[in-house]
Amino acid sequence: CSARLQGDVAAFTAALRTLVNNPQFSDVMFVVGREQQKVFAHRCVLACRCQAFRRMLGQVPVGSQDSSSSVPPQGPFILGNVQPEVFLAVIEFLYTNSVTLNSHIALEVLTSSVEYGLQDLCKLCVKFIKDTLSVEQVCEALQAAVTYGQADLQQHCLAFIEGCTAAVVQTQGFRELSDVVLARVLRSDRLAVDELDLVQAVREWAHVSSAVLERPVPEVAALPVRELRLPLLAPSELVTLESYNQQDLLIPVENIAAAWRAHALRKGSGVPSRLCRPRRGTRPRDHHRHLEPHTK
Repeated sequence: CSARLQGDVAAFTAALRTLVNNPQFSDVMFVVGREQQKVFAHRCVLACRCQAFRRMLGQVPVGSQDSSSSVPPQGPFILGNVQPEVFLAVIEFLYTNSVTLNSHIALEVLTSSVEYGLQDLCKLCVKFIKDTLSVEQVCEALQAAVTYGQADLQQHCLAFIEGCTAAVVQTQGFRELSDVVLARVLRSDRLAVDELDLVQAVREWAHVSSAVLERPVPEVAALPVRELRLPLLAPSELVTLESYNQQDLLIPVENIAAAWRAHALRKGSGVPSRLCRPRRGTRPRDHHRHLEPHTK
């Protein structure tokens, strides 16, 4: 007869927490971030908790003559591309199976959790991000969710954006979205913003992206512009849009022509049905009733 009995988990975790970044008895050191902050750790803990650290710490010194007897170095291991606070959060998780997060580091800890293959830490980060999502951070969170294949977080961020679109499109995070992610946002029928305001937000995004990527505005904006619903705009708004468009060529001429054709024919002929469908925040215009048969 045998049994596995469990002691006080809290006491065990608290004891291990005292070893986090504790130079006493440590046998490996990292130099982290631009600050070159020293972080002390214990090789056996990192290796048994994380395959990525096991590979890193198991490497024998370069030029070693006898790889079978060589002892891997104690470091320092240089990690210049991660913030010390972020790396310490990862170390804390490896020692205690818990993590202390705040809104300033959560997305970067998520990035590190993916890089180190720490699925449980990734789940904790996603939960924290969802619970603390804000207008200022939602676009950055959505970009990270798409980048790292976090489908649940993607849906949560998109629903958040749909609820307060007018505020979100004014943020710096919106202007820093990739073209692929922005196009994904623009496909939604539930955006709470008028189409004219959305066109202006995309124009501002395109000019920022053009400057950052050093590419022409029409080139960087090609994918998101396909999702703009120009037939929803009134004739006077299309006239103004054409005036702005002469300056930056944001929107292909054929897209504007298709919108004019929808007005002339009083239906969305030749235009994909999704581009004639009002969003949740679209202001009603007289001609929308002519587009309704096309959207059904």
